[in-house]
Amino acid sequence: MDTKISYTGHPKILVATDCIVFGFDEGVLKILVFKRRIEPFKGEWSLIGNFVEEEESVTEAARRVLYQFTGLENIFLKELKVYSDVKRDSGARCISIAQYALIRIHDYDKGQVEGHGAKWFAMNELPGLVLDHNNMISDALDHLRQKATRKPIGFELLPEKFTIPQLQILYESIFQKKLDDRNFRKKVLSFDLLIKLDEKDKSTSKKGAFLYRFDYRKYKKLEKSGFNFVL
Repeated sequence: MDTKISYTGHPKILVATDCIVFGFDEGVLKILVFKRRIEPFKGEWSLIGNFVEEEESVTEAARRVLYQFTGLENIFLKELKVYSDVKRDSGARCISIAQYALIRIHDYDKGQVEGHGAKWFAMNELPGLVLDHNNMISDALDHLRQKATRKPIGFELLPEKFTIPQLQILYESIFQKKLDDRNFRKKVLSFDLLIKLDEKDKSTSKKGAFLYRFDYRKYKKLEKSGFNFVL
């Protein structure tokens, strides 16, 4: 039997990257999508993605695509999963390597992002997406939930200063369930991860709620070592 292996004579397979971009805005977890610009399904809602060029890594391609279609750059970005079903894309045999991103929406000009043709949708208001993009979002959300129980999360999604109720709303948005206020506060403060500020947010009440920020050094330490955040 001939066991020689050759790079020639094999069919070409396209490699793409699709980005699940999470943002947190006014107590709502959102996803950034755009109208697809190529056939098949041109003009329908899609995750932001494109093909990987010959001289770039998948992560480089994802950052390029995000910048081209949204103007976003220098954001938190991690590889999620490979999607390789033979019939996943009716346009061509294409393997997609999905990436997920977490951004602070208020750090960017929302008009500029949407000016590129992208649009933010709340998780529960997402339109139907093309191909297997709904599955990608579901997988990314599951991954985000798993991450939130083992690692601190919020630094990439919350504004620099936030209240504990705002942090709780973020967790409730991720896990899609109401959490006990007292237990959440006790659990969060037990990690000694937050720095209390001499400022209050009085947008929701006259008394107001104290603002906090993350202790960046401790945040990074817990990101590395992990914890058990059972909700």
